Parts: sequence; structure tokens; C-alpha cells
Amino acid sequence: MLVAPDPGQVRLRNSCRAVIGTGFAVAVPEFVGLSLTASITGGLAALLALFTVADATVRAQRVTTALLPVAGFPVLALATLLHGVTPARDAAFLLVVFGGVYARRWGPRGHALGIFAFMNFFITQFLHAVPEQLPELYAAVGLALGAAGLVRFVLWPLERGAAPPAPAPRPLPGTGLARPTTRQAFQATVACAFALVLGQALSGDRWYWAVGTVWWIFVNTVSRGETLVRGFRRVLGTVVGIGVGLLIAIPLHGAPVPTAVLVAVCVFGIFYTAAVSYSWMVLAVTVMAGLLYGLLGVLDLGLLVLRLEETAIGAVAAALAVVLVLPVTTHATNDAWIQRALRCVHAATAEAAARLAGSQTADPAPHAAELEVLLARVRMALAPLVHPLNPSRARKARAGQVITLLDDCAREVRGLVAVAADPDASHDARLAAACSRVKAAVEALTVSERGRRGPTGAAETLPHPAATEPALAHLHSLERALAELAVPLRSSRYSPLAGA
Repeated sequence: MLVAPDPGQVRLRNSCRAVIGTGFAVAVPEFVGLSLTASITGGLAALLALFTVADATVRAQRVTTALLPVAGFPVLALATLLHGVTPARDAAFLLVVFGGVYARRWGPRGHALGIFAFMNFFITQFLHAVPEQLPELYAAVGLALGAAGLVRFVLWPLERGAAPPAPAPRPLPGTGLARPTTRQAFQATVACAFALVLGQALSGDRWYWAVGTVWWIFVNTVSRGETLVRGFRRVLGTVVGIGVGLLIAIPLHGAPVPTAVLVAVCVFGIFYTAAVSYSWMVLAVTVMAGLLYGLLGVLDLGLLVLRLEETAIGAVAAALAVVLVLPVTTHATNDAWIQRALRCVHAATAEAAARLAGSQTADPAPHAAELEVLLARVRMALAPLVHPLNPSRARKARAGQVITLLDDCAREVRGLVAVAADPDASHDARLAAACSRVKAAVEALTVSERGRRGPTGAAETLPHPAATEPALAHLHSLERALAELAVPLRSSRYSPLAGA
């Protein structure tokens, strides 16, 4: 978590840009004389725009950013108008939850718009906004999104000229209620309803933290194991964040200048740690929320304790929902993502071999980039099995072995792609035979029959190419890693890791 690599300092630069963009977005409403509530609303809107808009191209990112008010303004109006009408407000909030999660089926744009809509309802509860404030809230959000867009797309366009990122992996197949977005929409809505009821029983003013906890737990999770792990990390990050808040936020008493500096540090922490550790990100969010409460003049120890209690309610609600409402097991998810990654290994290998054999149209690079994205998804799927709280040591060890061997496969694929890109690389006829063995190994690991074992003894019979034949050397190492994967994936001694 502390020494995670940052190739090209992408995370560092993106985090610095987020601080500048969010700070500019707060400064503009302040400069034109809007209220503190409006300025905070604008700053949070800018943070969300910079955090959630993740389309594959800059053009698509601009379009999504421009569409954020279309999703957010109606919800903002609805939330303020229903502020004092509890039953209608609660029903509307749950409808926003369902629609926001369901919108994820339309890819990154639907994901960003759904989050923005939900958070506009949430922010209204956080700031206790009323209808009379709606015009200045609209103005603040509009100015803030314009300021954030100016920083992102004009003043510091990090994505311009950079290689386009690999597209996000397609969701796992399913129809009707089995479709991930549909299933999660029902799960999240049920969990939010449960959290809303218990949260209001605990506090009539701060119940929304329980609902917000449920919402963010369901972001980027699929199986019940992933959701349970994220709930644990959410609570852990909140506990530590409250401890930091006791040491920092409460003694400040809302002093504007040091609070603004520390909020900027929190924004940096949110962006820098988001891809590395969910707990660290939640810690930064929790400290930032405490600092904002200090600015509003309502921060005390009781409020921080209440925040922890509401977070615990949300985590329990999410856990019950994924276990009881249309559950999907961790192992079913493992199976699907691991098989997809293995098929991508074969596709990259076949393209590289064709390129080395003289084909000018073969290009393994896109498959290699896709493999990196898929491996990140595999790690997420296996996270519940390698979590320290998992009581099954055997399954934990095997899950760790799968991650290690898939990383080995990715390393060999990257090496093979680099060799294929060299115009002076030799075109060895043995590459086709080696590629066929890789294909056979992948097919043995992706068969649909449960319990069938892969080529567990194949690694000892493979030829050992000389060090002067780099392409064959990478293929040989790839064959060996695939052969070794058969043990944790299809071992008959224990239940299968993938497909159980």
C-alpha cells in the first residue's frame, strides 16, 4: 500500500491536478460571493467530476463532463424540494439508487452519471440544503464543473497525446436478473432501504451516511466476497479516519486556512490511494468529511462516533443484501475472470507468433494491454480468498499461487510482445509449434467440465530453448507457468478454486 509502483508518475500527476482543479472549483464560487454551502457543493461536484469521469478518450470525457448537470440538477432539485417530506424523500432516494446502479450497464459514462446523480442527493442531505438555496447551488455546481473542466482539458491535459488506456473488461455475461447491473441495482436498493431505516432509527439528521456507505461498497464489486471485503475495508478506513479526525479536525475548530490546506491534502490522498487501497482512500474521505463539518461549525466527538455507527450499519446492510438478494458466489466470479484472462494470454501469444512469422497485420499489443486490465479484475475477484481474515489457509495459498502464476504469464507475454515489435527478430519456424502448445495448455485450463485436471506434468517435458532465442524462451516460460496453474485451478485434492 505504501510502495505501490506508479509508472510514469501518472497517479502523482493526476492527484496534483485534482487538488488544483478542486481548489479552483471552490475558489470561483467564493469569488463571486456565493455561500459556504454553495462553495462546498461546487467543490464536491468538481471532485466527483475529476474522480468518476473515466471514458477511454478525451473527447468522450468532455461529453460525459458536460452531461453531469443533466444527471445532477434534476436530482438536486428533487432532493431540496423533498427535504422536509420524509416518506417521499426516502422513496425518491431509493429510486435514485436503483437508477444510478442500473445505469452502469452503459459503461463508464453511465457509471459516472449514476454516481453524480446519487451524490447530488447525498450532498443535499449532508449540507441540509433547502429549496431557497437551489439557484445558488445550481450556479456553484455549474461554475465548479467549468473550472474543473478547464483544468483537466485545457490547463493540464494529462491524457492528451498519451496512449489510450486499455478498455475496461466487458461485464460477465447474464440476462434478466442475472445481468450484473440489474442484480446489483436490486441488491443496492434493498441494502440502502435497510440502511435508511436503521440509520434513521439511530439519527434523524445523519442517517444518510449509512446509505452512502452502501452505495460506495457496491461500486466496482460483483461477487458477495468482493462486497464483504469492501465493507470490511470501508469500516476499517472509517475507524482510522475518525482517529485522525480526533487529532486534527476537532482541534482546528473550523479555522478556514488550515482546514483548506488539510482538505487539499485529503483530496490528494483520495486520488493517490484510490487505485491502491480502498481503506486508505476511505481514511482520506473520512478526515475530509470531518474537516468540512468543522467548517460548518457542527463537528464534535459525538458526531464522529455517530459517523462510525452509521458506517457500520451500511456495511451490515450491504453484507446482508449480497448474501440474501440474488447472490453470486466468489468462486463463480473467479472462474469467469480467470478463464477470460487465460484466453487473452492465448490471443496475445498467437498474434505475437504470427508477427514473428512475418505477418504485417498481426498485432499482439492490444491483447497484452487487455491482459493487464483483466489481471487487475482477477486480483479483485480473488481478494476475498487472499484476505487475512479468510480462515481457509489452503484456499488462500492456492489463490495466491494463481495470482503469482498469472503475473508470470503477463510478464512473459510482455516480453514476447517486445520481441515481436523488433523488426530484426528472427522468424523461427518452431514458434508455431510452441504457440500450439500454449493454446493446448489454455484449453486444458478453461474446459467447462468441473474437476477435469490440466496438464500438471507437462512442464518437465517442454524443450529448453537457448538464451539466444528470446521469443522461444518467453514461450517456454509461458508454457511452464500455464502447466503449473493446473495444480491450484484443477487440483483433485481440494475443491477447485475456480468453478467451485
